[in-house]
Amino acid sequence: MNFLARRRSDDPDHLTLDIDGRPVRVALKRNARATRYSLRIPASGGDPVLSMPARGSLPAARDFAARHSGWLSEKLAQVPQPVCFAAGIEIPLRDVAHLIAAGEARRGTVHLSQDAGQPRIVVPGGEEHLARRLTDWLKREARADLGAAVARHAANLGSKPTGITVRDTRSRWGSCSSSGRLSFSWRLVLAPPEILDYVAAHEVAHLAEMNHSDRFWRVTEQLFPETPRARQWLRDHGMQLHRYG
Repeated sequence: MNFLARRRSDDPDHLTLDIDGRPVRVALKRNARATRYSLRIPASGGDPVLSMPARGSLPAARDFAARHSGWLSEKLAQVPQPVCFAAGIEIPLRDVAHLIAAGEARRGTVHLSQDAGQPRIVVPGGEEHLARRLTDWLKREARADLGAAVARHAANLGSKPTGITVRDTRSRWGSCSSSGRLSFSWRLVLAPPEILDYVAAHEVAHLAEMNHSDRFWRVTEQLFPETPRARQWLRDHGMQLHRYG
């Protein structure tokens, strides 16, 4: 069931607030399950989201947002600053800090190396291609790790997905379609390996239970017993993964 209420024809898709002297875009969404107005900062670090009841009014939404502008200012100040992919920058790979290094060769493949104990990701080619080449490589690494984790959990469940896709998803770490196709955020390869493993188990569990019922969580914990701890890690640290690239 789709719990999001249909947007009314006269609804704007966002509101603009003045926060500390600068305009801040706040996405506006109606939610059929909501009984009150609420503000949140997405884990992706994107625009703040104001959820409103299906019968809520725009004036009330604007008033709610204005009254909570102080809270919003505080939370936005805590959002991690973006880290661009460039030579000399450190990024996590499977939760281990790696230095991005520009390779001397104009051609070649992205590869790992060590320099005086410092793990490095060496990206051959010109600086203008570094960000794209590194992102493509990280996606392939994520696809390999997720493919192995999904295969292991699916075998334990006695099921099999119809396919796996790796994307730069912003609103969720993974998803499972009704056809059994699994989709994941490539940024999971930046996290501790057990966190990637948990998300793989979570989506494989949806092959048996296409919901978030108690039965679903029992299946997930059978596949990955440390589910509560992994969920808490994503709540506490997931936003950090969206800093990179």
